[in-house]
Amino acid sequence: MQFYRNLQSPKALTFDLDDTLYDNRPVIRRAEQAMHDWLADNHPCSHQVAPEDWHQLKMRLLAQNPFLRHDVTLWRYELLKIGLMQLGYSLARAEQAAQDGLDVVLAVRNQVDVPQETHRVLAELGQKMPLLAITNGNVDADKIGLGQYFSRVLVAGRDGLAKPEPDLFAQAVALLGLPAQDILHIGDHLVTDVGGAKQHGLQACWYNDQQRQLHSEPKAKWLPDVEIHTLAQLLELV
Repeated sequence: MQFYRNLQSPKALTFDLDDTLYDNRPVIRRAEQAMHDWLADNHPCSHQVAPEDWHQLKMRLLAQNPFLRHDVTLWRYELLKIGLMQLGYSLARAEQAAQDGLDVVLAVRNQVDVPQETHRVLAELGQKMPLLAITNGNVDADKIGLGQYFSRVLVAGRDGLAKPEPDLFAQAVALLGLPAQDILHIGDHLVTDVGGAKQHGLQACWYNDQQRQLHSEPKAKWLPDVEIHTLAQLLELV
């Protein structure tokens, strides 16, 4: 654990989900593979489109509609719909197929291996103070067994613009009914989590379980209040 400022004892905690409470990287790889497998099995015309072509289309869609980065579920739906229309599908057929494909991806997306240590730490923290989750992703906290620990789970797209925009942080502060400085936000991302929290008045805890060095991180524009390497270290802070 490393302190960068004098940490004010928090009265509530907000948590990022992906890559903070569990390793999300293999989940996303499986979800991407599930999409391509589903396309190959159900829409043979997609064989002419390589995975890198789908990625390039995804980036073009974002360039045309920057709002998509605030709603990754809509972004995935639009990717499938537009991609299939470019392969000759009618709008109606592409919309139905996109929804079917999205359902497949989301089912895999919610197959998350949450460490037992995460459950232990959240349960103990929840006995001491309110907990709330803020995510830019589209995991279903209830389906992966984490919803029980939080008074509310705020999701980008459904509940407002993605971190580091103020929407979700402002809602968290209002829902908790506390001054922003009394809330500690915990997350792995130096921009969306640390930067977002600090810009909007919350204290920030950088969850760094990858042995990264803050001074060599190109995205480290905001200094966290504290850095931790295991979730259990939070028990020492509250």
